Amino acid sequence: MRGAIILSVLASLLAAWAWLMQPANLATDNNLHLELPLGRVAGPALVAIQPWMDERHYQNAKQLGHHLAGYLQAARDGGAMPEGSIVVFPEHIGTWLVAAKAPAQSFKTLNRNRAMAWLIASRPVHFTRAYFASDEDDRLAAALFRMQAPRMAADYTKVFSRLAQDFGVTIVAGSIVLPEPAVRAGLLSPGDGPLYNVSAVFHADGGIDPNLVRKVHPIPDEAGFTAAAPAKSLPVFETASGRMGVLICADSWHPDVYAVLRAQSTEIIAVPAFLQPTGVWESPWHGYTTGWPEDADRSDVLRLTEREAWMGYALAGRLGDAGARQGATAFLRGELWDLGSDGANILVKGNDARVAGRRDSASISAAPLAAAPPL
Repeated sequence: MRGAIILSVLASLLAAWAWLMQPANLATDNNLHLELPLGRVAGPALVAIQPWMDERHYQNAKQLGHHLAGYLQAARDGGAMPEGSIVVFPEHIGTWLVAAKAPAQSFKTLNRNRAMAWLIASRPVHFTRAYFASDEDDRLAAALFRMQAPRMAADYTKVFSRLAQDFGVTIVAGSIVLPEPAVRAGLLSPGDGPLYNVSAVFHADGGIDPNLVRKVHPIPDEAGFTAAAPAKSLPVFETASGRMGVLICADSWHPDVYAVLRAQSTEIIAVPAFLQPTGVWESPWHGYTTGWPEDADRSDVLRLTEREAWMGYALAGRLGDAGARQGATAFLRGELWDLGSDGANILVKGNDARVAGRRDSASISAAPLAAAPPL
């Protein structure tokens, strides 16, 4: 009798635990936080999308895809995204798919460490294997991304392939953290090597380009678990509007990557970006965190604001170094757990650069894609 009671109690506890660990399906705020109307653009455009995200958009791939489709629909309906456009999403737009299928408690807490603890609790065996397969300084973060990598890669591909195909545009799909990723048989696949902050380009037919962009200059928050790629590995993508390069956030502040893009006759540059903490955009700039290039003036520290530094030392001030004629930077905004965010879309054409987005909401910023100069 006693044994039967113990077994019954254990069965009840296991059932309760299994129920608690079920993938979340919480109500999600799909307000785009977008100010309308948008400016209309004639002909194909370079479109920077600054979405307003919260953690519940990452409960599963369907939720993420639905929310991002809302911005593309608004852009198309508002005349800011004609057929043949190139759309730039922000850095790490795919990275938080690491939380997909996590328990509801991961999305009820406002602390990302507690959120990840619930994720670990839902897959303890998988996490343990990934932990012992990781040797990065931030071993816990590395293990989380390795544990979730197959699902993340599949979800990221599914979301952005569908968006590109449904809206008939080329998409620079922000970025995602994956171990040694590669495109195999038309699918993004994780490998067994170092983790990289990587961006993929999806063509208007939904196909993923076989070339991937790996971040060359990880910031300190990433360097504990992601590797730095060599600048020479940066590819250039053929589009109907010209040859396009992609620089992930901090890379756009360094002259070495522009030299690589110049050597490949780059005409358009897309920069997916993510800036923290909230409120930093108009605060004094504290300088480079990824190593000082020789052409950067150290006396600008604390003299410039963060916004002014972005306009002087990143894409807005360096576009010509690559010989490119046009570019755009798109920032990630919203309230993802306790991460914070700041920044506003930047559009650049020749020597003309402007902050084109809003800081306090989502933004869609578009500029006509300039025609290639005659030979």
